[in-house]
Amino acid sequence: MIPRQVRKDKENKMTEPVAHIDNLTIQYPNNVVLNSLSWPIQKGKNYVIGGTSGSGKTTLAKAIAGLIPSNNAVQLNFDNNLPLPAKVVYISNWYQFTNLEGDRNFYYQQRYNHHQGHDTLTVKAELEHYAQKEKLDFSAIEERIAAFGFEDVQSSQLIELSSGEHKKLQLIRGLWAKPQLLIIDEPYTGLDKNSRIVLNKWLDDLVAEGVQLILITNDNHLPHSINSFAHIVNGKLEKVTSQSEFARDEKRQRKELPAFLREFPQTQYDTIAEMNNIHIRYGKKVVLKDVSWKVNVGEKWLLQGPNGSGKSTLLSLINGDHPQAYGHDLSLFGNKRGSGESIWDIKQKIGIISPEMHWYFDQNATVWHTIASGFYDSIGWFIDVKFHEKKQIEELLEFFDLTDVKHQNLNTLPLGKQRLAMLARTIIKNPPLLVLDEPCQGLDNDQAKYFNDVVDELAEYGKTLIYVGHYESQIPSCLEHRIVLEKGEVKAIENILDTVS
Repeated sequence: MIPRQVRKDKENKMTEPVAHIDNLTIQYPNNVVLNSLSWPIQKGKNYVIGGTSGSGKTTLAKAIAGLIPSNNAVQLNFDNNLPLPAKVVYISNWYQFTNLEGDRNFYYQQRYNHHQGHDTLTVKAELEHYAQKEKLDFSAIEERIAAFGFEDVQSSQLIELSSGEHKKLQLIRGLWAKPQLLIIDEPYTGLDKNSRIVLNKWLDDLVAEGVQLILITNDNHLPHSINSFAHIVNGKLEKVTSQSEFARDEKRQRKELPAFLREFPQTQYDTIAEMNNIHIRYGKKVVLKDVSWKVNVGEKWLLQGPNGSGKSTLLSLINGDHPQAYGHDLSLFGNKRGSGESIWDIKQKIGIISPEMHWYFDQNATVWHTIASGFYDSIGWFIDVKFHEKKQIEELLEFFDLTDVKHQNLNTLPLGKQRLAMLARTIIKNPPLLVLDEPCQGLDNDQAKYFNDVVDELAEYGKTLIYVGHYESQIPSCLEHRIVLEKGEVKAIENILDTVS
């Protein structure tokens, strides 16, 4: 017979919160993010935290995980009877990796220079290192790696991975650890449709083993094990019954585009890009295989394909960043690649935004300087702008409602505003070609609609557009054509209007 006091202690252990947050206050200069927030996280409650951009969701997650000081406002109560590690694992929105010397000083084009990629670990080495550190069995994760479609990248360098592949690596590491409390910030960022399904199944399996979840997302496609919802309003956590009750960002008030963006770009050519039988490989790894594609002036293209299908490499050929562009049958803006034009001649005609560019961007740049750097295609800002350029910057700040934050560093803004600042940078010189590579990654549906409404407006004035997006619900309505890649090959080129009708 179990003594009464022992039974009582076990009952108390069963009923006490997994985490108890009491009067948590976190503030930054001139900004109180969390204001005396209290939240008992009961055992068995698997939460989704949603709501408005910048409300403090990520700050709360980091405080629970012990990544930022909480002044003893967070108490964790792990269950010693569970076979799972008594710890919190926090998976951030973006994956931060280092080179072999522990440095993060990478540059944007470096991922395409294969000989420089060896400055980082391979995926397999990274996972093996993690397994050794956490005392994990590599064979226990191999089936999950295969389900994620991640087995073919084991020999790739970390710097060569696309944003979606980096997200998979983050998730594999974090879920492999099976902590008692698992917090994932934007779990679906950059994942293709099948990978999102695989992730949700894995999360449900972990819950069945005793893992407790907190997901930070406004996505509607959730694991079945999610049973609780909350958002943060005025620095305090409020529980709600469903995602439909989450606080939303204000609806965008449509404004007229600045006059300089209503001017049709001047082009003396009919074709933006034309490539024939392009073949790109790194050693034995084939990235693009016999790809042929033609983009005419004024066309609006959707580029799709699973994670790792070659989309980023294809775009790098067009924007001038890939060193293997030479020696192939590739023409850009009416000129054969390698016929004497410089990379800056090409970039002057292109405005580009991508998750990778956002990663490598100078996060200490102010919003104003971020937009200004678009005139010179720099990752940061180093040159004084002219008077008329300053006027255009101010017009875009007003158009995107960023005037009040123009002197703030880019990395201090909510993700939605950061993406708008990056879009402003992309269009500041009114280029004939816009390349928008997963521009809504990490944004909720309302923020994505705001962003894509602006893209639709820009498209009315003669811009050529190449848009990459996994979510059918988060793409602009102006798109006319689609090209689909799979394992480096073109699987389909079609008219979107025909497929819809």
